[in-house]
Amino acid sequence: MFQVLTSAWALLLGMCLLMVGNGMQGTLLGIRGEIEGFSTLEMSIVMSAYFVGFLGGSRMAPGMIRRVGHVRVFAALASLISAVMILYPTFAEVWLWTLGRVLIGFCFSAVYVTAESWLNNAATNENRGQTLSLYMIVQTAGIVISQALLLTADPSGYVLFVIPSVLVSIAVTPILLSISPTPAFDMTKPMSLKELAGFSPLGCVGMFLLGGIFSAQFGMASVYGAKAGLSVAQISMFVAMFFVGSVLLQYPIGWISDRMDRRFLILIVAAIGAGGSALGMVLGHDFAFLLVSAFIVGGMSNPLYSLLIAHTNDFLQHEDMAAASGGLIFINGLGAIAGPLITGSLMDIVGPPGFYLFTGILFVALVAYAGYRSTRGRTIAVEDTGAYVAVTPSYTSVALEYAQEYAIETEKEDDLVANDK
Repeated sequence: MFQVLTSAWALLLGMCLLMVGNGMQGTLLGIRGEIEGFSTLEMSIVMSAYFVGFLGGSRMAPGMIRRVGHVRVFAALASLISAVMILYPTFAEVWLWTLGRVLIGFCFSAVYVTAESWLNNAATNENRGQTLSLYMIVQTAGIVISQALLLTADPSGYVLFVIPSVLVSIAVTPILLSISPTPAFDMTKPMSLKELAGFSPLGCVGMFLLGGIFSAQFGMASVYGAKAGLSVAQISMFVAMFFVGSVLLQYPIGWISDRMDRRFLILIVAAIGAGGSALGMVLGHDFAFLLVSAFIVGGMSNPLYSLLIAHTNDFLQHEDMAAASGGLIFINGLGAIAGPLITGSLMDIVGPPGFYLFTGILFVALVAYAGYRSTRGRTIAVEDTGAYVAVTPSYTSVALEYAQEYAIETEKEDDLVANDK
């Protein structure tokens, strides 16, 4: 781990600052939208726009990097992010916020692609696993820290918009001044969605449903808090609990996944997520129960993402795993675009509990489909399944491909050791 820190500290610091900036603007807009008098439907459109841009950026970023290089893409898009964050409080118009969210989603996606390719270039085969783990921890830490920074100023003013703008600008400095050489860039062409669905129907359906759950957490949690009358401090704690749960429960669930039928585990984890949603919907008026429900929902949904990828890979050849990851991310992105829009509609109909009603419905749908798929298709013995790799929805296809490559290398090494014995 020390070797990873010494070789990639600039990249990790820059990514942490980027996540702080992104986490602040996401939560802050939900709070500020309530202050500006925007309706739930209007805020759902604004929040959904981020995922439209993010999906577009993940598809276009590789071409941009090949044309003009990592440095120019990173610097230009980070500057655009910083500018848009300053414009939010200057022009409180729904259409402008929506356009800004599309731009920020696009830019963050491309910036992540650029930084992740640099990070992989700084890692070696010996420390790639530690690098990926540290990268995930840094991302989550950035989001949690961002929620604490929301308490430093009045959300009705300009300061809280200036802070993430400055942090994003500063994030560029350690990355661009890093001594790490600019890496070669090449991405695997994604597998067609038809082929992917043929290999793993559960993986595809599950990733689509999870896209809605993730976008509700990241895009609408602060809107829920504002509509429910929570204070800024309470909203910050509420949003942070989704990510705290995701970090603390990712590895225990991953350990279990290597020791039992993954389809059954997906069913169990989704059922617990549905229970957490029901808890928030029924007892959300009690803040303590609200925090517990956020911890459960976040703690179940993030490991489910890794579980579904691992389950899909169980049906693939090693050489197809990287290609499949791009298709799974695209499917997840489609679900993410629809998530805030449906959540906002439900909140308009039934009030703030509509937030948890939406996540609960998606979890129950995943439980039902996982149960159905358990009765169809072939069952893979536990000893024949591939390695579980802890990943998060904020990974782009670049980091996910590298994670799959590391899992494949680890699995081959384990097989060699087992054969020697």
